[in-house]
Amino acid sequence: MSSTRGASAIIVAVMMALAGCKIIKTPTAEETAQSAVGGFDPDRIVGEIWDSKVVPYFDRKAGPFSEVAALAASNLEAAGAKYGHKEKQGNAPWTFAARLSGTIVKAETKSRSAYVEVDADGDGKADARVQIGPAIRGTAIRDSLDFVNFNEFKNQIEWAQYGKAFNTLVNGLVLEKLPRDQLVGKKLDAVGAYPAPTKGQLPLFVPVQLTVAG
Repeated sequence: MSSTRGASAIIVAVMMALAGCKIIKTPTAEETAQSAVGGFDPDRIVGEIWDSKVVPYFDRKAGPFSEVAALAASNLEAAGAKYGHKEKQGNAPWTFAARLSGTIVKAETKSRSAYVEVDADGDGKADARVQIGPAIRGTAIRDSLDFVNFNEFKNQIEWAQYGKAFNTLVNGLVLEKLPRDQLVGKKLDAVGAYPAPTKGQLPLFVPVQLTVAG
């Protein structure tokens, strides 16, 4: 008799638990596609403005790296006004648009965050570190643009995804095509952006356009 009562109690408990559960239907492929329509797509947004706005912006805004760096060292605000941009809100650093030409003096291509170091003034020492991907640190391309701002986005997550989308695009368009062997000694020409570096650190340059020759 006691075993029958125990079994009944278990059945009742299970039925009560099931009654309190919310069954969630697995969405179909069509429903998933429909939910994405009109959603936030940073890769699409960046792709649509790359050729029409981003590349022309750098062609117009970027100054010779040596001039940008020298002015930033003597008058950061003046360099920012001429070659840079930063968000008015918060304490974001200036991010500069520059044209970098020089000789590769060091190459680190083993990691996903690969880079080369470039001597821009002919003294044999590195003046800038150029990221060549596939993993790109920071959001220098986004942060250098004066025609986009954080307030246009729903939240910090969208803003971060938007910044990452620029890195993804430039990696596919430019960086994946670069040679990875015997880079030291070759000539590099690039147009891109870098945030004002901390004292003693090399500028961390993210290219928008880049060629390696020699």
